[in-house]
Amino acid sequence: MYLLYSVATLVALVALAPYFLYQALRHNKYVGSLGQRLGYLPVSFNLDAEESIWVHAVSVGEVLAARPIVAGLKARYPSLRVFLSTTTMSGQKLARSVSDADAVFYFPFDFTFIVRKTLNLVKPKLFVMVETEIWPNLLRECRRRNIRTALVNGRISGRSFPRYRIVRPFMRRVLGDIDRFCVQSEETARRLARLGADTSRVTVTGSLKFDSLDPSTAPGRGRERVLRFFRVSPGRLVFIAGSTSKGEEEAVIRAFNRVRTTQAGTNALLILAARHPERFDDVERLCRREGLSTKRRSDLTIDSEPRVDAVILDTIGELAQLYQIATAVFVGGSLVPVGGHNILEPAVHGRPIIFGPHMDNFAEIADAFLARGAAIQVRTDRELEEAVVSLMGDPVRRQRLGAAARALVDENRGSKDKTLNVLAELLPPSGPRAVVRPFRLVH
Repeated sequence: MYLLYSVATLVALVALAPYFLYQALRHNKYVGSLGQRLGYLPVSFNLDAEESIWVHAVSVGEVLAARPIVAGLKARYPSLRVFLSTTTMSGQKLARSVSDADAVFYFPFDFTFIVRKTLNLVKPKLFVMVETEIWPNLLRECRRRNIRTALVNGRISGRSFPRYRIVRPFMRRVLGDIDRFCVQSEETARRLARLGADTSRVTVTGSLKFDSLDPSTAPGRGRERVLRFFRVSPGRLVFIAGSTSKGEEEAVIRAFNRVRTTQAGTNALLILAARHPERFDDVERLCRREGLSTKRRSDLTIDSEPRVDAVILDTIGELAQLYQIATAVFVGGSLVPVGGHNILEPAVHGRPIIFGPHMDNFAEIADAFLARGAAIQVRTDRELEEAVVSLMGDPVRRQRLGAAARALVDENRGSKDKTLNVLAELLPPSGPRAVVRPFRLVH
């Protein structure tokens, strides 16, 4: 089965080679990371061959979830280095801002001869995967070397579960190489059990995303740095569409243009943050085509108010901070079948949130928000338009939604400590540690 998996992985890489080549030539992607993906890390990476803890987070969302764990591991294991790897370029950029990580690198291709080279350099005593990063050859090699392994913030969505069931015999063997599972919900725990995971190794610790919000972005902190480029006048309506995917920006712009025409006397501002940097040009052209005066964030003047209708957020890592100036927020990747993105970042600032029907990646969290009246879910472009216009003109409803969202975040913090306590069972640190308590998502 492992040979078949490796062959299938090789075939997939060959089939995707034209896409990678196009991205390399068109957007300069993947070129700088290829050596590390093949297991060749810089000589200076771990020069003294020190033992470490290796945390892997595929992209931006996973890095945000990993951030409190990296900090906690560094504090609990001061004698070990903590390395952080990612798969995507955007994840890599954000990972480099995680000050508690000793070094950051790109995750290797999952072939045995490659992962052996990487393990020889990283020298982990513990390998920690974030969310759904399950790599069979790497896990098998960790087992052979007696490297402890854990999946944290684990989730198996309703969309991916049927695919895993097709290869259940293989998945059972792969899951047997993972020492502990820290999962977000009881539903994921049940799905892991049905795939063959040992239930004694599974602990429901909740979502790390409730603990992953940078304290500097909390209300009243870190505000000046953001607002130096967004000195928004009192009363100006600000609509932020975050992490949007292709097919969503048109609906967002239509909704915003209706706000401009129905909210008489307002000088509304749209901040559009496309999920993928290579789409910035297309989104800017779309805004201009729809009659919006537009600038990029990187072209704004410091300590000035944006004198345009729309700003394209072409920077990495600022969106979470910018949510604090929003009048209302649409969280993208949800109106089209992408799976949704993090609704907790605007929630921590008490912002009213709108999202679409496709929230598979945050299903439990989205359900909790809807049950508490802490967000609005729309199903079509037209419903989005109506929701945005209604919300932007109703300050009482905005305040109610935002307060409920912030309260839900505050009530569900604590996954970080529960997760660290489980990891301590695999790799005991010196000194006492707290008891893991059962997790319950507060509704």
